[in-house]
Amino acid sequence: MSTTNQRWFHRRGALTHDGWESIVDEQTPGWEHTGIRVAEITSGDSLYLSDRGVERIVIPLAGSFDIVHTAAGSTTSTHLVGRASVFEGPTDVLYLSADSTAQLTGEGRVAVATSPTTVVRPSRHITAAETPVELRGAGASSRQVHNFGTPQALDAARLIVCEVITPAENWSSYPPHKHDEHVPGRESRLEEIYYFEAAPAAGSGATQTAAFGMFSAYSSPAGEIDINAMVRSGDIALVPYGYHGPAVAAPGYDLYYLNVMAGPDPEREWLISDDPAHAWVRDTWRGQQVDVRLPFGDDTEGRQ
Repeated sequence: MSTTNQRWFHRRGALTHDGWESIVDEQTPGWEHTGIRVAEITSGDSLYLSDRGVERIVIPLAGSFDIVHTAAGSTTSTHLVGRASVFEGPTDVLYLSADSTAQLTGEGRVAVATSPTTVVRPSRHITAAETPVELRGAGASSRQVHNFGTPQALDAARLIVCEVITPAENWSSYPPHKHDEHVPGRESRLEEIYYFEAAPAAGSGATQTAAFGMFSAYSSPAGEIDINAMVRSGDIALVPYGYHGPAVAAPGYDLYYLNVMAGPDPEREWLISDDPAHAWVRDTWRGQQVDVRLPFGDDTEGRQ
């Protein structure tokens, strides 16, 4: 394993701290603009988000949660209905403003996307029905994207967050692309976190522990990075710069990832540049149909 792989790719549980299975934040070496916290909560347990100056999106991965959150002296309770798993389609999420603190209770698995900021945007409960569901690509590059935290869907200060489901044998995060230069109107600088889960595809007969996918990232003029990894549920890849993709769902196993992005540019924009060696792949999608296995989940309201 290369040294850049060791620095930027972390197996499940390698980043455990303070009751959380994984924590990435500005205390992580080489990291500045984004963060993620992942935890398994059992009935009767509580997790606390006590720091102000951090905007957050609480995302149920499996299960339901109650959140008591306080800002400007006012306390609100929000119930997140959640879902059985990340492969059941979109979930409702809660955006917490940078002046909020919160207590989480419930039962299941939860992720919290974070970004430090002094800019306060209003907290907002986004229902599953409100979540824009995009079927991106075509053929073997078909994937499903839940855009609950993108600039078009959410008024946040810095965070750009979405989640992607890739059916077995398909490729996503493809063609490989980057966002590590500030080129107005063409490319924005964004750190990116990939949090992965994998599961046996319907009818495969495989076990959950066997499920995996593949993920790659490689260098650009902005910096050196080298990740070529078999990814399993709970693994995390950090992409500070460089081209990243593909994320490949192995035959027999569906692949999910949560993307958390933020950066130093003045505008909150998600602008990418494809690797010129592979950009032609987009042209091959013309005339192909979207994979008939999509969408995952029954609620397709808001699909683009």
